Amino acid sequence: MVGVDLGQRRVGVAVSDGRGTLASPWCTIERRGDAQTVWEALAGVVDEVEAGLVVVGLPLSLDGRVGPAARAAQAEAASLAEALASRGVPVETFDERLTTVSAARSLAAAGHRGPRQRAKIDQAAATVMLQAWLDNHRGSGDA
Repeated sequence: MVGVDLGQRRVGVAVSDGRGTLASPWCTIERRGDAQTVWEALAGVVDEVEAGLVVVGLPLSLDGRVGPAARAAQAEAASLAEALASRGVPVETFDERLTTVSAARSLAAAGHRGPRQRAKIDQAAATVMLQAWLDNHRGSGDA
């Protein structure tokens, strides 16, 4: 599985182990140019890890409503799903509320601050989100 944290400047990517138990940071994709460039990079990750699913973080508002950021993420997830359709890899969204905050705290606690933290925050947020998805689906046969 591949987890994706869509940021305005960077896209954080995490992957799960083969058993769908543990999420790990994978890479950060800089947004340069059009979305197609990002989708191609993500398709490369999907191919490399032989992912069967891509989970995109959905930034719901704190009260759970779908606001402008969540609508934008839904539109990007739909575009990514089209880009991955030929591979037969589905794309779904998952609530990512507070994942960036959690990731930032974890990185700060590990001594990653300033530019070093910013370089890793998107990967860490994708990892936190994907791990939450894996934990939520454990035992349901979905993971």
